[in-house]
Amino acid sequence: MSSDTAIAAQPADRGPAGGGAGRRDRAGRAVVGHIYQSVKGYGGALGGLLILLVYLISTQPFFLTKANILNVLATNSPLMLVAVGLTFVILSAGFDLSVGSVMAATGVTVYFVLDAGAPAPVALVAGLATGALLGAGLNGLLIGGFRLNFFVVTLGTMTLISGLVQVSTNGSTYSIDSPGIFYAIGNGSVLGVPAPIWIALAAVLLAGAVLRFTPFGRAVYAVGGNREAARLAGINVTAVLISVYTIASLTAALAGLVMASRLSAASPTAGSTIALTAGAAVLLGGTSFFGGIGGISGTVVGVLLIAVLQNGLGLMGVSSFWQGVVTGTVLIAAVALDRLQSRSRT
Repeated sequence: MSSDTAIAAQPADRGPAGGGAGRRDRAGRAVVGHIYQSVKGYGGALGGLLILLVYLISTQPFFLTKANILNVLATNSPLMLVAVGLTFVILSAGFDLSVGSVMAATGVTVYFVLDAGAPAPVALVAGLATGALLGAGLNGLLIGGFRLNFFVVTLGTMTLISGLVQVSTNGSTYSIDSPGIFYAIGNGSVLGVPAPIWIALAAVLLAGAVLRFTPFGRAVYAVGGNREAARLAGINVTAVLISVYTIASLTAALAGLVMASRLSAASPTAGSTIALTAGAAVLLGGTSFFGGIGGISGTVVGVLLIAVLQNGLGLMGVSSFWQGVVTGTVLIAAVALDRLQSRSRT
């Protein structure tokens, strides 16, 4: 074989290796592209969270301790639960202002059921059932069935439920002395990790799986993206709307159980501001207020950003009043960011 022939054959000999490298390169770019597409909706919140973590770790020696980290996660588990439920509602292009009132109603329901002599498991089921019925029977039916405006309906149910809770308790907070399963929900631990963290983690994983892998999850995105198109595609829009408001109330009820257990008390004002804080977390996480875009992973980032921010302000000795100012500013920034992102998509 001549040298010219040998030289000409070399590229052909390297062809399979070169082709394999090309395929690996394309696969690598595909993975990077997938990751980018997954996080770009909440990239700003994720970046802000990382910067905040670096700052607090370098300036606050107590921040990175196990005790503080577990306390932050456990304390904010009710917020995480409410935000997970609100993610479904916001993806459907709605909002639920009544979740805080549902939390209070759940704690009060548990107190009265226990006070009547019922065992703790019965009281827990009664509390969760209260949340589910409020979501399906009031918000879901009125918004999904009668096509009433979600803001007006949930504002009305928030006021109604809050009023009923105040009347039933006469505005007083009641102590709940119930050792066992009820106390363990908010104060127990598994493998050294507080039970509220496990509960919130389970809700996050379940909600993420439902939205990503089930026909119902796809229907939620479709209804939020274009309600009429979803109806023409054969999706039962009414059933989807009733379901998402039921989910929001159910997660709020679970958050109410966790909070009542942690405090060992039922308060008529529990969760009074949590709807706006959870809404800010969902929007910070890239879920669009106009529906159809977002997901649970972004919500987790949004909740962690708010939780770490509030904890950091506390460690730095910032007044609780100023903490409210900062949280309100974050809410406004989240809505503004969502508006800008929605404009960039059109």
